[in-house]
Amino acid sequence: MELKPIRTEAELDLAFKRLEDIFDAVPGTKESDELEVLSLLIEDYENKHHPIEAPDPIEAIKIRMEEMGMNQKDLGQIIGFKSRASEILNRKRKLTLKMIRSISQQMNIPTDVLVKEY
Repeated sequence: MELKPIRTEAELDLAFKRLEDIFDAVPGTKESDELEVLSLLIEDYENKHHPIEAPDPIEAIKIRMEEMGMNQKDLGQIIGFKSRASEILNRKRKLTLKMIRSISQQMNIPTDVLVKEY
């Protein structure tokens, strides 16, 4: 396949088909180099034409809680108020700066995600 920037959905489809064909390429071969470059081209096209927005703060917290096997009580311990965890998760109370700092540090969620409006 001739490597060039992907500009259309049709070209993206062709790129995915080629990627599938060479997916198990042996490292150090021409096909593995093609695989690496093709992956970058696909990623670039998708980032430009199909961006994925970051979740709102509450969704980000819920996702991370699930990933970490946490429950509402665990979140309450992080924010310092067990009773507030439910209010936060149900969007009845906003996150405070202190909560944002604690959640960011202990759950490894970037503060720029946590300070967004929701």
